Amino acid sequence: MSICPKNKMSKSRRNKRRSGNYKMQAPTLIACSHCGELCAPHKVCKACGYYNKKSVVAVEN
Repeated sequence: MSICPKNKMSKSRRNKRRSGNYKMQAPTLIACSHCGELCAPHKVCKACGYYNKKSVVAVEN
């Protein structure tokens, strides 16, 4: 015999169960290896234009 629910699960109860992983999170930030400014990992630093200790983008001040 297959597994069958005895009673219907209401939409609100079902959605409450599914909502456990849905929440706001603070963005992950790391210090830039060149200038020390906080930036997202694996992205070019907006302050100095460096990525992986190399100048990638020329930034105007």
